[in-house]
Amino acid sequence: MNANLYALFEAHFPVGGEQPFLLLPGGPVVHYDELAAASARIAHALVAAGCRPGDRVAVQTDKHWEALALYLAALRAGLVYLPLNTGYQRTELAYFFGDAEPRVIVCRPGAETAIAALAPAATVLTSSASGGSLLDAASGQSASFGTVLRAPDDLAAILYTSGTTGRSKGAMLTHRNLASNALTLVEEWGFTRGDVLLHALPIYHVHGLFVASTACCCPDRGCCGCRSSTPPKSRRSCRTRRR
Repeated sequence: MNANLYALFEAHFPVGGEQPFLLLPGGPVVHYDELAAASARIAHALVAAGCRPGDRVAVQTDKHWEALALYLAALRAGLVYLPLNTGYQRTELAYFFGDAEPRVIVCRPGAETAIAALAPAATVLTSSASGGSLLDAASGQSASFGTVLRAPDDLAAILYTSGTTGRSKGAMLTHRNLASNALTLVEEWGFTRGDVLLHALPIYHVHGLFVASTACCCPDRGCCGCRSSTPPKSRRSCRTRRR
């Protein structure tokens, strides 16, 4: 049995994939099948960039829906996803890159030269809401990708702590950790088909990515929109029920 977190998400996607996954204010509606296809293309692009299962992919980009597809792509390819706060500066980034040794770094367009100087052994790609070299590389790839087999205790992500009491520590999260969290969230929130989660957090944030977004990847089955800062305990009262 494949313990890859993406396999769990995929098992909860609606049959046919036509249901909306993301509702973007002033933008498109992204359906589950479109998300799956985008993540497959990006997974192929990451492999083409030299990534192999277990390699780290560091990401410092602004919030846009393809960044979520990038996270799913990293899972599908058996990679370890490392989200980084967009406010981190050169000294902080140099430490993270030196410690995690990412194979690929995805950053905002215009930052690639500075990022490459900090991590000369990594392949640096760019991504933003208007495009970038990662999406260019993904555009011609197949919309299908065989999800890499992962064991429950294989790493899925690394999150660095704030460093309040010293150097930031890399917290290692396994596929089992994140799958358990996803299933518990869906059960506790009662998140079901037709529910809408209002998402206003950055997706480098532990809650924004591994809590709020996860609930939309593994419900039975809902979708994600913008925006709310309501605490999780009272989130249920602000959901919009869709017919």
